[in-house]
Amino acid sequence: MFDPAAVITGLPHLPGVYRMLNGAGEALYVGKALDLKQRVASYFHKAGGLSPRIQLMLGQVAAVETTVTRSEAEALLLEHNLIKALNPRYNILFRDDKSYPYLVLTGHRYSRLGFHRGSLDKRHRHFGPFPNAGAVRESIQLLQKAFRLRTCEDTVFSHRSRPCLLHQIRRCTAPCVDLISESDYAEDVRSAILFLSGKEDEVIDSLTLRMDAAASGMRYEEAAIFRDQIAALRKVREKQFVSGAGDDADVIACGRAAGVACVNLVMIRGGRHLGDKNFFPRNADDSDLQQILEAFVPQHYLEHAVPSQIVVGERLDAAPLERLLSERAGRKVSIHANPGGARRVWLEMATRNAQLGAAQALGS
Repeated sequence: MFDPAAVITGLPHLPGVYRMLNGAGEALYVGKALDLKQRVASYFHKAGGLSPRIQLMLGQVAAVETTVTRSEAEALLLEHNLIKALNPRYNILFRDDKSYPYLVLTGHRYSRLGFHRGSLDKRHRHFGPFPNAGAVRESIQLLQKAFRLRTCEDTVFSHRSRPCLLHQIRRCTAPCVDLISESDYAEDVRSAILFLSGKEDEVIDSLTLRMDAAASGMRYEEAAIFRDQIAALRKVREKQFVSGAGDDADVIACGRAAGVACVNLVMIRGGRHLGDKNFFPRNADDSDLQQILEAFVPQHYLEHAVPSQIVVGERLDAAPLERLLSERAGRKVSIHANPGGARRVWLEMATRNAQLGAAQALGS
């Protein structure tokens, strides 16, 4: 017979990770603690106040294993790795999307604008991540209209003898057959990078100067091209920009409909709304929204790129998460709960998306 008192007596007042095991030695639940003794004891001293899911789990516990760590942040990382390895049946779990797509500008002399998924190559410039492939392809089409950068593979580029259809419909300047100088093409690439970094006003100002210079030199066809670029960029800004501050942020909210929970992740890069993605947790039927988000944030960001800001709709134990994510990202990462201003608008958008996602899943 399992005796929790004997286990609790031997536990230290130190940070670490605990594992609840059944009689077959299988992991039922993995958790982290700032104080292992207090955290494990809380399961057995106040069992009546726990959720039905956890009460059911406690009835199957045959052993408790613990690992002491140097800090709560280290415990958070170990907890994540054990959840991933053991797949415990009573933890809130999210399906692991292996990778997100990026938009890439290659390091070629005439940079190629393209779609990328997988590990990032330092020879190229990557923008994103994007929530799905469709969002990347839509951005490529918009950038083709605005900056007319090539999208063909290097093997095609190197063997062309005349411009392709994209040049004829003004989606490419045909650097493959030298219809644009290397310096002018590099200027278009620079403008695209600035735009993707949220500096769209700087890009529009630069294009306006080039348009005025072309018009003054009576190069009216060239001036018309710059005019069309400016108009295309303004349309993109009206459609996609949610902030003029060039922010990189993920906004995360949770919604529920008749027991179905949905986490919505809105991606904002360079102040541009790139799209959103829904996630549906397992083993979360009787969990509150805070518990679901506390499970989602480490599971997601310890596997994927993290922006400088994470905006969430529930208050989390943010300090160890911020330390761990900042250390792994090599820069400061901040988590904001219940923010004001523009972030509040973003959060309201994510909350509506989450509620709609839960309702749609319920009806499917």
